[in-house]
Amino acid sequence: MLARLSIRDIVLIERLDIEFAPGLAVLTGETGAGKSILLDAFALALGGRGDAGLVRHGAEQGQVTAVFDIPKNHPAAKILAENGLDDTGEMILRRVQLADGRTRAFINDQAISVQTLKGVGAALVEIHGQHDERALVDAATHRRLLDAFAGLEKDVSAVEALWDARRTANTALEEHRAGMERAAREADYLRHASDELKQLAPKDGEETLLASRRTTMMQGEKIASDLREAQEAVGGHHSPVASLSAAVRRLERRGVNSPALVEPAVRAIDIAINALEEADQHLQAALAATDFDPSELERIEERLFALRAASRKYSTPVDGLAALAARYAADVVLIDAGASRLKKLEQAAIEADARYAAAAKKLSMARQKSAEKLNKAVNAELAPLKLERAKFMTQVETDEAAPGPQGFDRVEFWVQTNPGTKPGPLMKVASGGELSRFLLALKVVLSDRGSAPTLVFDEIDTGVGGAVADAIGGRLARLAGKVQVMAVTHAPQVAARADQHLLISKDALDKGKRVATRVNALAADHRREEIARMLAGAEITAEARAAADRLLKAATA
Repeated sequence: MLARLSIRDIVLIERLDIEFAPGLAVLTGETGAGKSILLDAFALALGGRGDAGLVRHGAEQGQVTAVFDIPKNHPAAKILAENGLDDTGEMILRRVQLADGRTRAFINDQAISVQTLKGVGAALVEIHGQHDERALVDAATHRRLLDAFAGLEKDVSAVEALWDARRTANTALEEHRAGMERAAREADYLRHASDELKQLAPKDGEETLLASRRTTMMQGEKIASDLREAQEAVGGHHSPVASLSAAVRRLERRGVNSPALVEPAVRAIDIAINALEEADQHLQAALAATDFDPSELERIEERLFALRAASRKYSTPVDGLAALAARYAADVVLIDAGASRLKKLEQAAIEADARYAAAAKKLSMARQKSAEKLNKAVNAELAPLKLERAKFMTQVETDEAAPGPQGFDRVEFWVQTNPGTKPGPLMKVASGGELSRFLLALKVVLSDRGSAPTLVFDEIDTGVGGAVADAIGGRLARLAGKVQVMAVTHAPQVAARADQHLLISKDALDKGKRVATRVNALAADHRREEIARMLAGAEITAEARAAADRLLKAATA
């Protein structure tokens, strides 16, 4: 439900904050007061098309913020979750319109794409007007609305799941069939290549390991003599370790009498002996590493040559040969066992098609029955709206040759405005005033199913008055018992039924140099005065005030 609307620096609006109450809120005011600007700003916050012309003259940017209170399980909350956005229960939609034409969009102060904002806005608000692109005239939404009216959402979800299973089964079949065809075309080559690579048995990372070992062996051959000479000096026959050890023993015997003189020297010699022994160990390890069988180097070089030859032959890096061998082996298996697998996949695809078709046909039958009930319910609402000669029809066209996630059906709302005329799509056949009333009848019937929590009706009472305007007001009030309704109206009969009455006016500022749009919530006395103005025009008479009183009293009866 829309809780607040804040507008900054939009054409004719410097600063505007509106608090909305549940139920029916009407917005009235003289022509040119700024009702269209207000709705344009609201549409901008919901993801509508941006326009640099919306920015107030002299400002660098304009901003519109719409705050909604929504339950956790609302579709808009699901969109937030899918986009990784925080859901605090209160949803704040903000749109910044820059003077250069660019726009920025935010939800709960997190930057998002305009497309995401538009999806959330469509789930929260429906704006219905004679020329509004958000109105209930998009045929793509008609199937969803029929399903919601009939309570077929679970059936549709089941069909969607069967559609996905059908698509998965058919994809697996097509991929297997394409693989078999590819393998059959290359059968001889595949068998030869698979056998050759199987015999070669390449391993991931093998080239790097072999090249490293080969480098180590070749370098070791060059330094082995130097290592042996150094090891002989440190730990061989010419090693000073034995003489140093003997010297230490002699010093230790003498050290009993002169420890202060002997002990420092003994410690230093011990360190030297340990260092020489450690060096001897390192040199022996290095010699062991350089000690290799010449035939091993030959085997490594032959292996590297074979791997690199296969790499060139199959135009694949050496490290990719193992994966290539596995793929060729799988293709050979596919040739040998593919026919049996193909039969299983074909049977699985046939069964998936049959399950989907059965569920889709059942859904089509349910839609046909529900369409008749929807027609009856909507047509019952038309007579009081001065559409007693008109007829509403839900066209359900079933084409099993054109299946889709939601079944075989294309659903579209049609109307016949007068007996004997040709029926046609709602948007094409109905005139502006008729269209608005058809939409109102639809929304009254669909209000608790498939409806956004906030509905906005822009002058749907245009061109009507008297009993018809009163009937429109009555239906808006009924609708407001289930969802939040906002109506821009010139009809006093509609305004009299409001739970909240907002007056849009235009005030002169800076001694008439500029003007600004204002929105004020009207108390009881001011509300009567505004309805009297709507009845009488510029000069409000006592009779107009009395008539306004009667309308207000009748609305609460």
